[in-house]
Amino acid sequence: MKKLLITGASGFLGRRIADFYAETYEIAAPTHKELDITDPDSTAFVLKKYQPDVIIHCAAMSDVGRCEKDPEQSWKINVAGSVNIAKAAGEINAKCILCSSDQVYFSRLETDNAKAHREEEELRPGNLYGREKLKAEQECLSLNPDCILLRLTWMYDVKPGRPGEHGDFFRTLLPKLSGAEAIPFPVYDRRGITDVCEVVRNMGKTFELPGGVYNFGSPNENNVYETVRRAFADAGLDTGRLRKNEEAFRANPRNLAMCQEKINRHNIFFSDTADGMAKNLIWALKNL
Repeated sequence: MKKLLITGASGFLGRRIADFYAETYEIAAPTHKELDITDPDSTAFVLKKYQPDVIIHCAAMSDVGRCEKDPEQSWKINVAGSVNIAKAAGEINAKCILCSSDQVYFSRLETDNAKAHREEEELRPGNLYGREKLKAEQECLSLNPDCILLRLTWMYDVKPGRPGEHGDFFRTLLPKLSGAEAIPFPVYDRRGITDVCEVVRNMGKTFELPGGVYNFGSPNENNVYETVRRAFADAGLDTGRLRKNEEAFRANPRNLAMCQEKINRHNIFFSDTADGMAKNLIWALKNL
């Protein structure tokens, strides 16, 4: 049985990957106390100790606001930590899967917000987190060209999470369904929003990909308001409670939508954002 090492295995994505592949792989999930990714010697020692066949690097400081408040620490984790993992993986010939973000597309050089972003675009991210993720991609591929960089979208899980787990799209939305108040969503924000279960199921297919950067999440052609409105209609829910939030992102309309053509060529597919939401809304109404 092959060995799979997961960093950040107590987090939102890492824990689900560890649970899903537990019967297929021997799972190594070192804690932060055991594996300090900001220390290159510690990282190399732990990876040599476990000798994994595949490494999935999920550990990150992903709170955008926290990164802005503590840029030194976020750089150590998001950039230096990723570089340490990629370098150590190369030294033991382990396949290295690194989790990046759609935030690298925030404020690209071109201004055509109608297009879904492609991996080969020239980028200039508009926030620190996006700049860190882009820098990590570049440094990791330079050190270890076999690395797989997955640009992930915002993810959700319709099923209840562990106590203390951060909120996501569905955990914010579901409690509101039983109320009567209006539910606002932004019109100046376009992005893919992905069922984490699809990300986890597709993760195993990435182990055979050639090195490089891949958009990895649900496509979306509409803004968030129109996306949710379509999902509500397809799920048989009243769309009359939905309201347009025309203030958020008005000054700087955001387009983080990603083109999936590259990953599709490797037979990896994700549900359209609204279709995935509708499916999970129907499930939630029947089971929760």
